[in-house]
Amino acid sequence: MLKLSVFLLFAILAVSTAKRPRCLKGSTHKSRATPEPDMQECTIYYKSSCCHADFTKELAQSPVIEVQNTYWNRCGNLSESCESYMKNMECFYRCSPLAAHWEDPNYSAALASVPICQRFCDSWYEACKDDFTCVKNWLADWEIDDKGQNHCRNECIPYSQMYSNGTDMCESMWGNSLKVSKSTCRCLNLDENDVSLRKYMVPDSSSSSSSSSSSSSEELACRKKMIQLEQLKEAEEEGL
Repeated sequence: MLKLSVFLLFAILAVSTAKRPRCLKGSTHKSRATPEPDMQECTIYYKSSCCHADFTKELAQSPVIEVQNTYWNRCGNLSESCESYMKNMECFYRCSPLAAHWEDPNYSAALASVPICQRFCDSWYEACKDDFTCVKNWLADWEIDDKGQNHCRNECIPYSQMYSNGTDMCESMWGNSLKVSKSTCRCLNLDENDVSLRKYMVPDSSSSSSSSSSSSSEELACRKKMIQLEQLKEAEEEGL
């Protein structure tokens, strides 16, 4: 009887683990998302996180100087507003249980063509346009020393000179990680609504294989869900 009970316990644990979202295969990622109640940043993912709470200590300070051996201040400290968006991106990549849905097929630790909302990119650009950077692609354009630390190859210039607009910034800064969506709803804003809207999000590459009526139906359903989420948030803020 004891052996049977132990077997059933392990079977239940195995099924429970299998149901948890899998994570990207980066050096700081877990294999499966689990709760992290002690997170100091990235707290929208605390119920189901692909990063450990200890990692978020690196993002909890401001200004952020270094994250996993990558220095953010090679052209001076980022403004508070710009830094906030950079944190959102770092949190999504490291901690979001959704990120693995857009795993790069050629590199399991990376993202590819994550459908990002135009309004997010435009707001990010506005927040950072007066800050300075020396690289366009933060994943590939740095000069890396023998300690693995990043350094500028070129002079620092304003974001507004490095990137022409929000779309250019989103689709360049993280290589091919992000793809600005044509939809105003079926896309990520890197906020608490992403999990609820995830099922409506489909890669742009599949749009050609789906009928326009099906696509329109998904868009309509997504917008209805978004309205419900906005109404729920308003009600919570009003204490109803």
